[in-house]
Amino acid sequence: MISDAASFGRIAAANALSDIYAMGGKPLYALNLVCFPQDLDKQLLRDILGGGAEKCAEAGALLAGGHSIYDSEIKYGLAITGIVDTDKFYRNNTLRAGDELILTKPLGVGIIAAAERQEKADAADAREVIASMERLNKYAAEKLAPYDISACTDITGFGLIVHALEMTAGKLTIVMDCDALPYFHRVKTYIDSGFITGAARRNRDFTGARADTGNLPTWLQELVFDPQTSGGLLIAVCADQAEALLREIRADDPGAAIIGKAMSLKDHEIEFK
Repeated sequence: MISDAASFGRIAAANALSDIYAMGGKPLYALNLVCFPQDLDKQLLRDILGGGAEKCAEAGALLAGGHSIYDSEIKYGLAITGIVDTDKFYRNNTLRAGDELILTKPLGVGIIAAAERQEKADAADAREVIASMERLNKYAAEKLAPYDISACTDITGFGLIVHALEMTAGKLTIVMDCDALPYFHRVKTYIDSGFITGAARRNRDFTGARADTGNLPTWLQELVFDPQTSGGLLIAVCADQAEALLREIRADDPGAAIIGKAMSLKDHEIEFK
């Protein structure tokens, strides 16, 4: 999907930095990890690394070096080190009954990327997805400290459902509001046209009976299992603070939404209404 090398670098860096933001931390420094074919134009590599450096600078993280090897295809990522106040450290499996859940970015990255790989995605839709992937979760994460947050994770390749299951830890049920889920505005069109991914099927197989998606229309079932690259944060916050936090997050991330609530364990760990 990403033909622009600098954009590829920005997305990789934003994705790597998200793990720090999901834990309530501040990134300190980064190391580039690069595999690059020996016969390719090194300008591509300069552009990739430049895009990554741009996002590290935006995050306030020092790009301290890295490691590179020749390989048969391009691979790029970053190892990020950060610091966190141990009193404000967010885990991904400490959800409380009664908490509400906020998702900060729209869903559908994998679906539209699949369409773009086959040159079937509208250019405006592709630009919208790329802009979302490039966006740091820094701005949402910076607003969390004053609030009573019980758990947080970033939504990446396992999709919304599997990351939400991390939060339940087999002990609670999250009831999601299917009408509240944020998604890229034309994603249903791509799903109806058959653009889904192998990773989505693997996410569904892994989930098994832990989630009840049987009452969802087919396109929404595909959406909630869709793998995200550099997706948003899924934040569990005390219910009486959820609206106030959402208003703050929406100042910079207008697509954010309250998508569900945690409660005592029912027949499934994830249910929909």
